[in-house]
Amino acid sequence: MAACFYFLALGLVVPGLTNSNGIKTKPVFIAALVAITLHVLLLKDLILGGSGQNLSILNVASLISLIIAILTTFAMLRMRVWFLLPVIYSFAAINLSAATLLPGAFITHLESHPQVLFHISLALFSYSTLMIATLYAIQLAWLDHKLKNKKSLKINPNIPPLMMVERQLFKIILVGNSLLTVTLISGIFFIQDMLAQGKTHKAVLSLLAWGVYSVLLWGHYQKGWRGRRVIWFSLVGAFLLTLAYFGSRFVKEIIIGG
Repeated sequence: MAACFYFLALGLVVPGLTNSNGIKTKPVFIAALVAITLHVLLLKDLILGGSGQNLSILNVASLISLIIAILTTFAMLRMRVWFLLPVIYSFAAINLSAATLLPGAFITHLESHPQVLFHISLALFSYSTLMIATLYAIQLAWLDHKLKNKKSLKINPNIPPLMMVERQLFKIILVGNSLLTVTLISGIFFIQDMLAQGKTHKAVLSLLAWGVYSVLLWGHYQKGWRGRRVIWFSLVGAFLLTLAYFGSRFVKEIIIGG
């Protein structure tokens, strides 16, 4: 049912992206809100249904999809994020379905380690925020391509101007990189084996991603970087962060099945 309501919201958005008719915010918001509520209830059972917390890779992916869906759904009330919603709602529906139909197990006991829970929460929010920035970068690339190839964009009130997308992109990256900074600092203080064997790559890749985003922010605000360089930096940062968060877990849980 959650997936159905996500696709219903998606169906209410897509037609408005292909014509100049306005998208009605209220029906989309209601459908998405119902989907999110059902998503929360199901994910609660998947993660908290047994002893401890089941943070399997599919459950974590579904949780990240949920956070992104919540942030962008409420953002639609103030900003034109219509271009992003089909991708976000599709991934939320697919991730939740996968977590439900392909159950895995990675049991933790965060109730006895509140500092680790704090660190993981920061990591989830920083990753979710920077993934939203990645979607903005893709949207920016699409708009930039259309303009540079002199392909006229039909007047569509649902598609935001290029400069607005760019401003919002850097605001989101700034917030996401700030959260990532706090995440790395908390990891140093709270995760005693952060640099232990098997976890070193996570720390190194996260630091590299932080460096990429930091250089990007410096380049934009100090050197006026814009255009394709910004897009590539955003994509590289997202790739490194995804490898850091999911690389070894994907190999162990999905490929090896351990």
